[in-house]
Amino acid sequence: MPELLEIRRGGQTLVGFPGLVDRGDHVELDVFDTPEAAQQLHRAGLRRLFALQLREPLKAAEKNLPGLQAAAMLYMPLGTAEELRRQVIDAALDLAFLGEPLPADAAAFAARLAEGRPRLQLLAAEMARLAATVLGEWAAANRKLVAFKAHAALYADVAAQLQALLPRRFMLEVPPTARGHLPRYLKAVQLRLDKFRADPARDAQRQAEMAPLLARLKRELAADAPDARLIELRWMLEELRVALFAQELRTPAPVSVKRIERAWSQWQA
Repeated sequence: MPELLEIRRGGQTLVGFPGLVDRGDHVELDVFDTPEAAQQLHRAGLRRLFALQLREPLKAAEKNLPGLQAAAMLYMPLGTAEELRRQVIDAALDLAFLGEPLPADAAAFAARLAEGRPRLQLLAAEMARLAATVLGEWAAANRKLVAFKAHAALYADVAAQLQALLPRRFMLEVPPTARGHLPRYLKAVQLRLDKFRADPARDAQRQAEMAPLLARLKRELAADAPDARLIELRWMLEELRVALFAQELRTPAPVSVKRIERAWSQWQA
């Protein structure tokens, strides 16, 4: 994969940044105006290229996805069982074959294929179990939230959080570094709801601390394509929710409003 590529198409010569494009039963090499546009599609194209070399191992992996049927029932508000199955398999392919740096020539591709093949079925089962756990906690949080519709501020905040935690393609759109923490974030939601009735004033105070940071994140994400540091800050805010509303679940590293504000200042500098 060269840094720049020249392609002739329809009598025209196109020069741009190369990337593989997923066409289902094959991939195509195409050129794009910016490296960001190329990278956005290239990972999916490269994933497809690996999948096309692994038809039989993928069939075996798909037959042994623990808890997928029950998870698919919980996933119904978001999408179909087939969409969930595809996400689980694609997440396993990413873990097995798409570590950085991505293979950029035939030799590197062959080496990555040989390295990842023995782990594929185990990773697929692991991703299926994670999806089932996440969806179970998400469904439990949604069921619990129904009883709090009369508390408009709480309900709106938690409903927005649940929606952000589980987009339709959560197994692929949530970064792998955050994906494994989703069950803890969802447990924290449930603990917050459990504590609310005993001390709604305390919850309101904690929510007021979070609100300016969440508003700022929303503005930053809407302004431009988010870079890696902004995504990191987004998940730091999720850890802050745990620290404020469900301290007993603990966070991997100390987190506070001041720490996040300091990290934001460093990012903008």
